[in-house]
Amino acid sequence: MDKIRIHGGRPLSGSIKISGSKNSALPILAATLLTKEPCTIRRVPDLSDTNYMLQILKHLGAEVERASGTVNIASARIESIAPYDVVRKMRASVCVIGPLLGRCKEATVSMPGGCVIGDRPIDLHLRGFEALGAAVRVEGGNIKVFAPKLTGAVVNLRGKFGPTVLGTDNVMMAAVLADGTTVIEGAAQEPEVVDLANFLNKMGAKVEGAGTRRIIVEGVKELHGTEHDIIPDRIETGTFLVAGAICGKGITVKRADAAHVTAVTNALLSCGYRVETKADTISVFPNGTSKPLEISTEPYPGFPTDMQAQMCALLSTTKGISVITENIFPQRYMHVAELKRMGAQVDLEGSTAVIQGVDHLLGAPVMASDLRASAALVLAGLKAEGVTEVSRVYHIDRGYEHLDEKLSELGAEIERVKA
Repeated sequence: MDKIRIHGGRPLSGSIKISGSKNSALPILAATLLTKEPCTIRRVPDLSDTNYMLQILKHLGAEVERASGTVNIASARIESIAPYDVVRKMRASVCVIGPLLGRCKEATVSMPGGCVIGDRPIDLHLRGFEALGAAVRVEGGNIKVFAPKLTGAVVNLRGKFGPTVLGTDNVMMAAVLADGTTVIEGAAQEPEVVDLANFLNKMGAKVEGAGTRRIIVEGVKELHGTEHDIIPDRIETGTFLVAGAICGKGITVKRADAAHVTAVTNALLSCGYRVETKADTISVFPNGTSKPLEISTEPYPGFPTDMQAQMCALLSTTKGISVITENIFPQRYMHVAELKRMGAQVDLEGSTAVIQGVDHLLGAPVMASDLRASAALVLAGLKAEGVTEVSRVYHIDRGYEHLDEKLSELGAEIERVKA
């Protein structure tokens, strides 16, 4: 099992290119099951999660060819059953249910494993399928959905902690081949949902309103093949901007979409950093003394929960008292104990972290618990004095394409070693 070893204190400078979005690629790859015709998807990031999704598609009968970031998929004949051995490694595997139900009118998919950041139920997905006319059973660890036909309906997908992104994706994919019109109320507004809707429309679907709280889907008889480029990964973008803030002389991220990370750039501006945006680049520079911050995670376009851990790392060495409130996944603070091993002063009060900035962090062996916590520990290691070793880096490989190599390009002394 690999570790990432970081010799801290090296200033970062220069530029790197942002990869395609993981959270966009996964449902779009799943959506290729909706047509018998070939699809070409470009800028698919090389991640364990995308590789797992391609394995699932192959198991279901799709022909998959991958050359660098381009994936060609032909799903002329597919099965509708995805067993536990295939889906257990990735929660996002549930997004194959929608396209299987839409095309085959049935699907049997094993329940995905739990998640360390807290309970992430899929009851809203199932409620949406039932509204479209599907019967839903959960038995023996499997989700079984089936319907003689799907019929458009009004579906509300707002949950306890806000709209469900994968639920919106799943219901939208099932509805594109349903009879009549489906209205998704309380829809997630994330750019990844918009990207999926754009892909579906290229296939011949009729989806309107993506990016708002109401999505309207007019069902069509069939979809055709198409080509599509995945949008830039906004969480990777935000992570590198925070890296530039935490120990940069000035770094630039290329192939980024500034409109997708406004909440993050606004937070950095509030902390006292200088941020410059152009057509597809964003730069961050130190601008004197940084300032503490109070932020709360919210559904898009609010501050993303997937950037909360990285901001904890940044604010841990920002003078003064900062406060972060986690409103999406209240238990998502597994990184705090590891940051405290490095000298951070963080007190948890329910879903709120109170951070007293310290003068410096000290390198230490730390353990990653989830994808974004892993990134936070790497960022802290860049800032810390001495050597930091981050273990369980398979979490990082789920969602960051060559993170260590990109940081090295910016001047970090970082290497991947065998444990």
